[in-house]
Amino acid sequence: MPIQVKKVSSKGEMRTFINFANRLYKGHPYYVPNLVSDDAATLDRNRNHAFEFCEAEYFLAYKDGKVAGRVAAIINHKANAAWNVRQVRFGWVDFIEDIDVLKALVEAVSVWGRERGMTDIAGPLGFTDFDPEGMLVEGFDRLGTMISIYNYEYYPAFFEKLGFTKEVDWVEYFIKVPETLPERYAKMGQLVLEKNRLKIRKLTMSDIRKEKYGHKMFRLINECYKDLYGYSLLTDRQMDQYVKQYLSFIDLRMTSFIEDEDGELVACGITLPSLSRALQKSRGRLFPFGWAHLLNALYMKRSDTFDLLLVAVKPEYRSKGLNSIMFCDLIPSLQKLGFKYAESNPELETNTKVQSLWTTFDNQIHKRRRVYAKPL
Repeated sequence: MPIQVKKVSSKGEMRTFINFANRLYKGHPYYVPNLVSDDAATLDRNRNHAFEFCEAEYFLAYKDGKVAGRVAAIINHKANAAWNVRQVRFGWVDFIEDIDVLKALVEAVSVWGRERGMTDIAGPLGFTDFDPEGMLVEGFDRLGTMISIYNYEYYPAFFEKLGFTKEVDWVEYFIKVPETLPERYAKMGQLVLEKNRLKIRKLTMSDIRKEKYGHKMFRLINECYKDLYGYSLLTDRQMDQYVKQYLSFIDLRMTSFIEDEDGELVACGITLPSLSRALQKSRGRLFPFGWAHLLNALYMKRSDTFDLLLVAVKPEYRSKGLNSIMFCDLIPSLQKLGFKYAESNPELETNTKVQSLWTTFDNQIHKRRRVYAKPL
């Protein structure tokens, strides 16, 4: 039978769409599932505020009457205007080892995009940079992280056979936490604070709520990330959404906030204990008992590895050593909490300023992921 592709049009089909990857990778030692509840919220037109400037359609592929693949077709009109492109994105792409299944999924996205005036197709990309993006092309024998995509080795090979080529790459570092704080950071940190009249701010959850500090952080991220590949500025409603979605996971001992003398946030570093094994145990579900695995990983039986979720420094401070201040602040806390290793998570391969941060530490590039693209 030929491959059949169908638009997702019911709640049951949406559940099938969301759960397909967990079935495809069942028992895989390196695959880390997304939280099912997060995917459900992100793909929901009524709950994801990115739909204020995005449109999307979801497709399921069937072979011999069984679900064989899935893909989301997305147009981010704000990003297209900012980057002067007419691009349809594909995301949430998963498929069995059959190139005809992928071909049918790509054709569905391409037709949908052409009908809306798009001239190029690229992915894996989400609605925004806060969705999983980038196909794994190196590091298939490494454990995934909660914010990244894991895929089989045949994925990039199939895309290349269909004429897709590299658009952009991200690299990921595996870093050893030093037993002692590098001396140059300790000395430089205090000098930078004094010279620039800055201070390290230690916050409580009460402070964050009262001062809407989550929104301060996302406004800083907008300013710092606006020139990165494919980025679209977050709206206030998106900030509300992400504050509710992510801040409950943060352990404030694993964060660093730097303010100027007027109390303006000029830099931040956010880290989190690795939740990869906990998500595997929970199979991406909070209920009935998945929440217990996550709480255990966050606060009790932590992994020896933490994830570097983000580092953001206001452009005018980037050459003034603020990264040294954050390391001075974070490393002693991370050592006390028992962490030995860090995952950098994806960094654009062209972002040499960020990558230079790891040269002082014992590190290796252990994963690479890619956005593939081609004309429609």
